[in-house]
Amino acid sequence: MAEWLFEQGIGETRAALVDDDDTILEARIERDSELVRAGAVVRARLTRQLIPGRRAIITLDGGEEALLEPIPAGVTEGATLTVEILRGRIPEPGRAKLAKARGMPDETPLVAGPNLQKRIAATGIPVRTLSINGLDLLEAAGWSELLEEAESGEAAFPGGNLRLSLTPAMALIDVDGTLPPEQLAIAGAAAAGRMIRRFGLGGSIGIDLPTVAGKAERIAAAAALDGTLPQPFERTAVNGFGFLQIIRRRTQAAIPELLQGDRALAAALALLRRAERATGHGARTVTAAPQVIARIESQSAWIAALERRLGAQLVLRADATLAISAGHVSSEHP
Repeated sequence: MAEWLFEQGIGETRAALVDDDDTILEARIERDSELVRAGAVVRARLTRQLIPGRRAIITLDGGEEALLEPIPAGVTEGATLTVEILRGRIPEPGRAKLAKARGMPDETPLVAGPNLQKRIAATGIPVRTLSINGLDLLEAAGWSELLEEAESGEAAFPGGNLRLSLTPAMALIDVDGTLPPEQLAIAGAAAAGRMIRRFGLGGSIGIDLPTVAGKAERIAAAAALDGTLPQPFERTAVNGFGFLQIIRRRTQAAIPELLQGDRALAAALALLRRAERATGHGARTVTAAPQVIARIESQSAWIAALERRLGAQLVLRADATLAISAGHVSSEHP
């Protein structure tokens, strides 16, 4: 029976839906730094109109900016209003995509958006809360491999591989491999559906399949996608060039967006997780690239939380010869 594995980490919370074979079907990460979540109803001030009457920048009570669309009638620059958050902030290299909001009646009660724990509980699937003192069930299910795939954008399947590219407009999945084109289109569509589900990809998604001549083969490829990606979503048919477009609801950042949007932060949080579970006793030493160590040093609360959980000191060591992803953890007494 499938179940959610939930983990309250340092700097982020994590969840994975695993099946009877301990395979991760879906995975989610929620950063503690996330200021506002989808479903929240908050007060805001209209800061600047981008398209008069249609689109504007608002500043939320916590200081975060969001995109408001449409602008409620009668609301002018400088005015305060009540808004509902439809989508959280999406990290992107260079510049983050602002959270998205819509206006609500002023009498609407203010509420916080549901956090990751509440969202997975709402699925009705059993939730198991993990402890650092127990077996690392997330890792046993392939958590590190999933993060590696999400960061690189590449995932293999029998006879082929997928390459995910994130763009400001849409996520693109390219299918390549050694199978005959008709078989590769079907197998690749099924694998792409699994990737979309595992990573929590949303919004507009394009899948570039091998070109196949027959309509029956294109229908079979679309059906293979439908078999691995649960509803709700909308999609086009596979066109004559092997392209298929999907639209899924997007309320928060997908795992590849989090990891690729700030690689140093992702590496820092992954190392803190490894430090929690390092075998041995005594001080834990985290050795990593300088930018990764700097991210940990900038968050004294992370260091305090880890030392409290371990009952041991955390030692940070910068090594300029290491790549961002090549950090490691050691114990004073292995």
